Amino acid sequence: MNYSETIQYLYDRLPVFHQVGGSAYKPGLDNTIRLMNALNNPHTRFRSIHIAGTNGKGSVSHFLAAVLQKAGYKVGLYTSPHLVDFGERIRVNGVMIEKQYVVDFVEQHQNLFAEINPSFFEATMAMAFNYFADCEVDIAVIEVGLGGRLDSTNIIQPELSVITNISFDHVGFLGDTLEKIAFEKSGIIKAKTPVIIGETLPETRSVFEAKAKIENAPIYFAEERIQVFFKEYKDHKMIVETSDNKTFVVGLCGMYQLKNIATTLTVIEQLNRLNFEISDTHLQEGFENVSEITGLQGRWQVLQQKPILVADTAHNAAGIQFVVEQLKTFTYNQLRIIFGVVNDKDISAMLALLPKEAHYYFTQAKIERALSAKLLQQKAQSHGLNGCAYLSVKQAIKSALLESSTNDFILIAGSNFVVGEALVYLKNK
Repeated sequence: MNYSETIQYLYDRLPVFHQVGGSAYKPGLDNTIRLMNALNNPHTRFRSIHIAGTNGKGSVSHFLAAVLQKAGYKVGLYTSPHLVDFGERIRVNGVMIEKQYVVDFVEQHQNLFAEINPSFFEATMAMAFNYFADCEVDIAVIEVGLGGRLDSTNIIQPELSVITNISFDHVGFLGDTLEKIAFEKSGIIKAKTPVIIGETLPETRSVFEAKAKIENAPIYFAEERIQVFFKEYKDHKMIVETSDNKTFVVGLCGMYQLKNIATTLTVIEQLNRLNFEISDTHLQEGFENVSEITGLQGRWQVLQQKPILVADTAHNAAGIQFVVEQLKTFTYNQLRIIFGVVNDKDISAMLALLPKEAHYYFTQAKIERALSAKLLQQKAQSHGLNGCAYLSVKQAIKSALLESSTNDFILIAGSNFVVGEALVYLKNK
């Protein structure tokens, strides 16, 4: 098999949550343990940082990877889902996993996959851990796939754990209250291992404190240790100041990044206590050049000017709320929003937050979980949102660009998969 055939094999052979939803979800560590044992436990051969949370875990993961890399460490980065290419999920020092490694790994372990029948995520995670061990990384930043307690990544014993925040998402799997969701996320807290909480709520703080007490794990709340304030935008980057009088230029724009920056700073503080050597210069270089260093896409990503076109992977109510607040900092003639969602989200909660003055281009990604553009349009109308339905992301973008003047603002949001298809189209058009 070549690379594209190998990726298609993984999709066809193994259940893929991001494509089909709940039928691909396999909670628990049994499959992971069997996979790791068969591979001689590669996850024990490198240090790691484990990151969970409803929103922000991707940004924090990339911030940390960038800063650690600038500090001279060889850094593995495991995140999901990918937006354009499978290789985005598995990187070492910002470089995607070698395509031949993917081909060879799958060919060598087809019998193992047939025996264990792992999910796509479990198999991909096994590949990532094996790759990081083979590459002899100094440390790997590991993003939780779903939840925490029963997520397959929870097999690792990290240097420290991070929980960025808690809000409603995947309630069918994680619970229908913030306390229940926090309980699942708190499952990554390990014995005597420091844990950093990025954002806390009255409903969740006690859950984290209780779990940390059981595990005798030092717990740190980023909000209580440092505050980060927006100063200005300059050259498509964000200037921020901290409560300890430091200034950073940050390559990821968006007010919602302030909490992610504070979380990252708190993590770095703890890493330095664990004998890492990370300076303010490393922080500045990592923050400013995070996208270039790690290859991150889709976080308030400016794709063109006049009209300005921005893509953001906000895909739940909390994420949409942050994006809507961000829009208020811009001046434009007409706001146009290209919007598509998957069918297992709290769609009404998202629609209720979107600005009614915008013109909408409702669309759908090419996956089974995508809510049809027509149905999304109908739901949106009940929230006072008006626009047309488009059967493809490409059609929605073409129409929005055609109808826009140079002073308009176009936002693409609602789903990782809509943003991913948008990036592919805009790159190739």
